[in-house]
Amino acid sequence: MHRICIAAVVMFALGLMFAGVGHAADDEAGFVSLFDGKSLDGWKASENKDSCRVEDGLLLIGGPRSHLFYDGSVGNHDFTNFEFKAEVKTTPGSNSGIYFHTEYQDGGWPAKGYEAQVNNTHTDRKKTGGLYAVQDVMDNAPAKDNEWFDYYIKVQGKTITIKINGKTTAEYTEPADGSLPNKTMPGRKLSHGTFALQAHDPKSLVYYRNIRVKPLP
Repeated sequence: MHRICIAAVVMFALGLMFAGVGHAADDEAGFVSLFDGKSLDGWKASENKDSCRVEDGLLLIGGPRSHLFYDGSVGNHDFTNFEFKAEVKTTPGSNSGIYFHTEYQDGGWPAKGYEAQVNNTHTDRKKTGGLYAVQDVMDNAPAKDNEWFDYYIKVQGKTITIKINGKTTAEYTEPADGSLPNKTMPGRKLSHGTFALQAHDPKSLVYYRNIRVKPLP
């Protein structure tokens, strides 16, 4: 009888383990990698190109201002509805951002698209997980420096959802009347476009890996 109970417990535990594996696989179904972990193939940096580089399988974003735009073949680098995932690690005092619905430009801050903020301890009060200057996470970041965290962005119709480590930090729906979410930034409007990773300043260094996207209808 004792052996039967032990066997039942083991089978139950194995069942939970395989169920978890299946659920994780389902969560990744349809996602396509945008970064090969070896090179910047499929990406195009703007000004100060040395601020974007690959080391030890990681994408390093840090140095004088630059933006690394996805310019590859997935979706012809033009996305409307999508789910985006990446693993991110900040260093103390660093600042970065993930732009979407944007387009390549040679210099300056991207004029088109929204920015999902990456900042755990930089002096800017707008922290990781916020939709920059539209629906911000103020003062208290949901992640820590020197630790990898999961960044998730979804655009479906007129709604933007941002999650950090599975927890929703911002959810914004554009007004039906077409009014701008931030009148000082007229380009902050859903349309379509690519992604860009921001090198904010020489003192900021942020790591990215496992960057992937799932186009949605």
